[in-house]
Amino acid sequence: MMTIRKQLTVEAPAERAFRVFTANMSAWWPKEHHIGAAPLKDCVIEPRVNGRWYEIDEDGGTCEWGKVATWDPPRRLVLIWQLGPDFKYDPALVTEVEVSFTTVGPKRTRVDFEHRHIERFGEAAERLRGLMDTGWGQILASYEHTAGAAAAA
Repeated sequence: MMTIRKQLTVEAPAERAFRVFTANMSAWWPKEHHIGAAPLKDCVIEPRVNGRWYEIDEDGGTCEWGKVATWDPPRRLVLIWQLGPDFKYDPALVTEVEVSFTTVGPKRTRVDFEHRHIERFGEAAERLRGLMDTGWGQILASYEHTAGAAAAA
């Protein structure tokens, strides 16, 4: 199985780290990482199993990214990523993004991130693995900063 793994520690309790990741995604998700024709306005994870994961663009349009497979606040989240090699929604493609939140101190949380089944991208898998490894690193660095800033506020 081809997988991207990241681990980071955020300066926030697990409840806040989970909430910032799931309910405040637009506060930390880089605006240039979107698939719609118009600029990105918001990223939404509906807080339930089978909830949608999608973007809302400034023109009011929406673009599906996937759905929620596991919703277990504040411990774990599994999202189904359904963007193909061209970063367009493909309901037949299923890769998984798992994020777990582990308390490591009174106001510190270890976040383990895994995007698995990259091999399902077929011929584009190796290329995408490299691009997505870098992309997820940048995206999660933004999340780490935002989660820590939210805890300090």
